[in-house]
Amino acid sequence: MPLVWSIAGYSYFLVLGVLSVYGLHRVIMVYLYYRHARNVPRPQASFKELPRVTVQLPIYNEMYVVERLIDAVAALDYPADKLEIQVLDDSTDETVRIAGQKAEQVRARGVNIHYVHRTDRTGFKAGALANGLATATGELIAVFDADFVPTPEILNSCIHFFTDPGIGMVQARWGHLNREYSLLTRVQALLLDGHFVMEHGARYRSGRFFNFNGTAGIWRRTAIESAGGWQHDTLTEDLDLSYRAQLQGWKFVYVQDVESPSELPVEMNSFKSQQYRWAKGSIQTGLKLLPSIWKSRYPLSTKIEATFHLTNNFAYLLMFVLSFLMLPATIARGQGMWSDLWFVDLLVFLLATASIFVFYVSSQIELARGWLDRLRCFPMLICLGIGLSVSNSRAVVEAVLRKRTSFVRTPKYAVSGKKDSWKEKKYAGQLDLAAYVELVLGVYFLFVVLLAVEYHMYSSVPFLLLFPVGFLYVSLLSFLQARGRRHQANA
Repeated sequence: MPLVWSIAGYSYFLVLGVLSVYGLHRVIMVYLYYRHARNVPRPQASFKELPRVTVQLPIYNEMYVVERLIDAVAALDYPADKLEIQVLDDSTDETVRIAGQKAEQVRARGVNIHYVHRTDRTGFKAGALANGLATATGELIAVFDADFVPTPEILNSCIHFFTDPGIGMVQARWGHLNREYSLLTRVQALLLDGHFVMEHGARYRSGRFFNFNGTAGIWRRTAIESAGGWQHDTLTEDLDLSYRAQLQGWKFVYVQDVESPSELPVEMNSFKSQQYRWAKGSIQTGLKLLPSIWKSRYPLSTKIEATFHLTNNFAYLLMFVLSFLMLPATIARGQGMWSDLWFVDLLVFLLATASIFVFYVSSQIELARGWLDRLRCFPMLICLGIGLSVSNSRAVVEAVLRKRTSFVRTPKYAVSGKKDSWKEKKYAGQLDLAAYVELVLGVYFLFVVLLAVEYHMYSSVPFLLLFPVGFLYVSLLSFLQARGRRHQANA
């Protein structure tokens, strides 16, 4: 029996060690961000005559937000004779009528807008964008998803970077319309701020690859076409095209000071499906493109960073494995094993956990938005990451096994203020088996915490508590919100 505990225990240290490497990568991102702080993007010139822009709005069953989107894009501050809008609608519900009528109303005001409805979803979002590109007249292509409300000045804020003929894409930072709606949206906002400030900022400033995020960005049409166009063999067509375009030599620009507001998912099941899609798609893209990246002429530092970027979601699988190793590791420590390795444990803990703190706090400091007040959500940020490890681990495994799944879009409800309700609306995220696994793991970790107390391992209890809180929060919110919707539907 001691041999079993030893194997499990050393496996625990191995998994924590690999996780600490990904934690160290976050610290490197912060370092690169500040090391290259002077590399703030500036257009090399201004257009004397503005280029023609096609704005593409890919939508699918977005009855609650499509009018808001069309109105916002119709109000863009850009010469009317240089602007074309495409509503690329794959919807199968009332959205078809709502979007078609709104497009007709806007067209009556003299706006150059085209409503394009496909009768099938071949290629999903990538297919809709490719279909629209075939008839688009713009040399530049802007994309906004249904949950975004672009500001009038966003095109003028980004367009002049394209005076450099080597620029293929310009990405704006996502804002959050409903950041303060709930604990879930506040934590999501922290997660996205970390990605857009520290990751995008560090990668752009230091000359590494970074990606178009599927929305709130502008492409040069020839960059899309020369890279092979929109492809739908991964669930993250935006990430895929981004790397293919940069491998072709196109340069990307990230404009952190330009914000495009968007609506965060307010329901846990919908949020989990979004994260599942992003996790699976990134691994699919890595499997597809990492061989080409490593064969390319780019510097070793760029290749290593791209590898971390495209494999980062393996951390969820490692976290899931770690969950099962925590009990034998706790028992082994309680019986006096590895007492002389406390310093290794401390180092690994700091790299795997404290690095998260540095990463996300730095992003909030950079945004200068009451970052001290937002630190209250930091423990839940770690807990949410732990809770997501079940569904995201499944995404990673399916990607490695080449299992194909459909593109499931994230529902939007036009929710911004705390008084806005979503439960009576359509488009609920689906409760799946992951919620039951999360519940079991939550109970399992309560036992691990009690065992640590029994062994007087009080210093480990705060860390161990993150696991039951994370799994139970994600699981119980999934069940409660699904149940609440059922009651609302039956009322």
